[in-house]
Amino acid sequence: MLAKRIIPCLDVKDGRTVKGINFEGLRDVGDPVELGRRYAKEGADELVYLDISASKEGRSTFVDLVGRVAEGVNIPFTVGGGISTLQHASSLLDAGADKISINSAAVADPELISEIAKRYGSQFVVVAIDARCGEDGVWRVTTHGGSRLTERELFSWAREACDRGAGEILFTSMNHDGTGCGYPLDVYEKLGSLPIPVIASGGAGNASHIADVLAPGRADAALAASIFHYGKLTIGEVKRELARRGIPARSAM
Repeated sequence: MLAKRIIPCLDVKDGRTVKGINFEGLRDVGDPVELGRRYAKEGADELVYLDISASKEGRSTFVDLVGRVAEGVNIPFTVGGGISTLQHASSLLDAGADKISINSAAVADPELISEIAKRYGSQFVVVAIDARCGEDGVWRVTTHGGSRLTERELFSWAREACDRGAGEILFTSMNHDGTGCGYPLDVYEKLGSLPIPVIASGGAGNASHIADVLAPGRADAALAASIFHYGKLTIGEVKRELARRGIPARSAM
């Protein structure tokens, strides 16, 4: 079994790391490169940087930031947020990102997955999927930060994304995100049948929750933001819990 990965996520606005709730009440929490270095030192396996500026000016700033991160951080990192064209993806990968993450744009134009994969390779493409379980028990894909419900079904869309060339799936349950009550483990078990890695996001409240979703047959990696940013949990605590359960992971510093 491959080592499980722990991935802090940093939201970036105008070149600075920010944190808030649903992108509101944002507070500056530091330089993205310095925070990335800190997480790397603490044992993070990868990082994700999300551009939440969603503006032309923010795009330019973000490309410059990606170059600084590539020079200053010694672990792989993924970038996402507002990537809607091959040109957007190319500018970020060419600046030094290891992978790019696409979400709403991939739902609107699935061929975008294929275009990026053909240009750079599947290993560079992460397809992020936000989905909500309705009263009928069907998981339907949402876009635009979970605010727009689509008719796409989670598992069929994940399979299509895989077939089109995605190298990883990053799944967030909108029912669980922000609750701190754990993950929908049955969903990750089903997604675990895909031939590509699955990253779990949203719902973790403690190290046990993360260990649960990284158990054999479920997710390959766990992404988290606020629990690390607010100091509720450290990467070391998560990895010690994984070790206690016999789940393989790289050692924390």
